[in-house]
Amino acid sequence: MVDHFGFFDTRTFKQRYLVADKHWQKDGGSILFYTGNEGDIVWFCNNTGFMWDVAEELKAMLVFAEHRYYGESLPFGQDSFKDSKHLNFLTSEQALADFAELIRHLKKTIPGAKGQPVIAIGGSYGGMLAAWFRMKYPHMVVGALAASAPIWQLDGMAPCGEFMKIVTKDFSKSGPHCIGLQWLTNTLHLCSPLTSEKIPTLKGWIAETWVDLAMVNYPYACNFLQPLPAWPIKEVCQYLKNPNVSDTVLLQNIFQALNVYYNYSGQAECLNISQTATSSLGSLGWSFQACTEMVMPFCANGVDDMFEPFLWDLETYSNDCFNQWGVKPRPYWMTTMYGGKDISSHSNIIFRVSLCSPGCPGTHSVDQAGLELRKAACLCLPNNGDLDPWSGGGVTEDISDTLVAINIPEGAHHLDLRAHTAYDPQSVLLSRLSEVKHMKKWIADFYSGAK
Repeated sequence: MVDHFGFFDTRTFKQRYLVADKHWQKDGGSILFYTGNEGDIVWFCNNTGFMWDVAEELKAMLVFAEHRYYGESLPFGQDSFKDSKHLNFLTSEQALADFAELIRHLKKTIPGAKGQPVIAIGGSYGGMLAAWFRMKYPHMVVGALAASAPIWQLDGMAPCGEFMKIVTKDFSKSGPHCIGLQWLTNTLHLCSPLTSEKIPTLKGWIAETWVDLAMVNYPYACNFLQPLPAWPIKEVCQYLKNPNVSDTVLLQNIFQALNVYYNYSGQAECLNISQTATSSLGSLGWSFQACTEMVMPFCANGVDDMFEPFLWDLETYSNDCFNQWGVKPRPYWMTTMYGGKDISSHSNIIFRVSLCSPGCPGTHSVDQAGLELRKAACLCLPNNGDLDPWSGGGVTEDISDTLVAINIPEGAHHLDLRAHTAYDPQSVLLSRLSEVKHMKKWIADFYSGAK
């Protein structure tokens, strides 16, 4: 339960944040700071149970900070997305500065918080921000847990086709015929009539649905992007087992597969091809960021993946951005700003990715939990999709003793940040033990240095 929330006046707009201090102790405590990403911070707060689970053990105050231009932290109110002039202040760099100012504000106004260590925590884009926050503001946070953070998806540091290959692997694990079945139909129970102009939208909608399923292929029922059953890809693929059926049956099966994602609760009367995820995510803001700084190359060849072939064309991408927002992307700026793969001078960052390791690496396995985790990484189960598509752009190997990669088989998109359940795979339980051990060390080192 959030004890209170507030709006921090940054002189230009009010930033929303949530605070929970039930288990916080002024003597030897800590502050876990969630670096909010592209959506409503209440939604992220409710889907980051890991922080709540470890709050008592770490004597921690929990802070969830909303990212500017998302949720209710709108610099220009309803005009925030009016045009590129109003959106000029939407950057990761500005968001990190907001977080730094908020931490200063909290330490100044909450008695007992001033002399305590802060740990940045985030998942997906929020995980990227957590890592970058530790890099850019090491005096503000003693360490960072960056879950499913594809910091190397930018600037061509990862192959553009790797993302779609991993999505395909997730589906292929649930059946040899559960790939490549993307057909156009007017029997999909769509909410609006399908026209020839909407065919590309329909195809993109179906493709994005498979991508989202790969990201939230959790081992238990949950309501993150959509209300879904446990292992939703397995549920979807039961309708896609046999390609040798008539077109009519095949298209009906495609509808049943899509219906698992969009109507598992049985409440939807039709399928809306204009939306694939919860409205709590800020699609407008992210669209602008993707057209300025968050330029992530994607492509598919239709051979190594289950998607229609498409190339990465920066010029076309740039023109589309200009037509939509009146801006053109700076694809190389993020490498300049955050260092790209040249980050070895930094410290105290955990990069958590879902990845089946081809072998059993472990040059930095110094504790039993870490050792067992690396053993588990060699035993990826074939029954369920267990790869996070974003792992292709993540840090998957230790860079140093303090820049550590924790690879979790059976772990969908930032599964380790979700609340503990009886259905969590052993690998996820071990990863959390390892993460907490690192955080305890950061906290102990902070207080040791203070003395």
